[in-house]
Amino acid sequence: MENPELHGIPETMLINLWARAAESRRSHPIIVDDKAGEIVACLHYDFSRFERAWMTQVGVSIRSMLLDAATRDFLKRHPQGIIINLGAGLDTRFERLGLPQVRWYDLDVPEAIALRQRFFSKDRLDHCIAKSIFDYSWIDNLGARDDPVLFIAEGVLMYFAIDEVKSFLAHLIPRFPGAEMLVDVLGPLLAGRSKYNDSIKKIDSTVEFKWGMKNSRELETWHAGLRLVEEWHYLDYCKDRWGWVGFLMRLPLLRSRLSCRIVHLHFTSP
Repeated sequence: MENPELHGIPETMLINLWARAAESRRSHPIIVDDKAGEIVACLHYDFSRFERAWMTQVGVSIRSMLLDAATRDFLKRHPQGIIINLGAGLDTRFERLGLPQVRWYDLDVPEAIALRQRFFSKDRLDHCIAKSIFDYSWIDNLGARDDPVLFIAEGVLMYFAIDEVKSFLAHLIPRFPGAEMLVDVLGPLLAGRSKYNDSIKKIDSTVEFKWGMKNSRELETWHAGLRLVEEWHYLDYCKDRWGWVGFLMRLPLLRSRLSCRIVHLHFTSP
């Protein structure tokens, strides 16, 4: 058994891993992630603490489903495209989508990549970058990048201050003109309230949701080179799994303040 020595934001990767593994065991799963189940079985970590975190479990599963579909769409439009997975943790999207020919980079802090190295093949590990997303030297690790680029930012940017995220995007946009990004965005009432989250409150670390927004169009005001393409709200999918909570959060007053979604962005020339 491997002991994952993770603290702070990196520990949250274990929530996502657990959620996908748990979903895969259901009779009619939203996604199937056998690799996640294999990793969970090999980790010395008390995943039972999340057993009652059903809202997170459904949300992560739908988020994964939506990001899988959007990634497939990007690669259908750009078969030679480059995928840069920001804050990759123990993500298994590459394996789920079966994309052996894709140029795919998994970027995360050294302790996360060190854990990742225990569970993925050498061919996959060749494209791991053990750096913070804010250490922009990782861009030099990519080499030539003339092909279209897709950034996936799943379960990561909401943990950083809004000014840090704006600065991060401001660094990327001029370096990757024409690139696309998929990012999950929280409703504004969830910011500053991670202690009420049914899974975050169960981990050993203290982390906080730093920002959320009512209208995703606000992202376009962050930088002249950002354009909103599309968004997908979790509550619009698998409605039978949300129960009464989903009914309440689909009410217009609550939806705009609590609903989480995937936002598809395009980097344009300012």
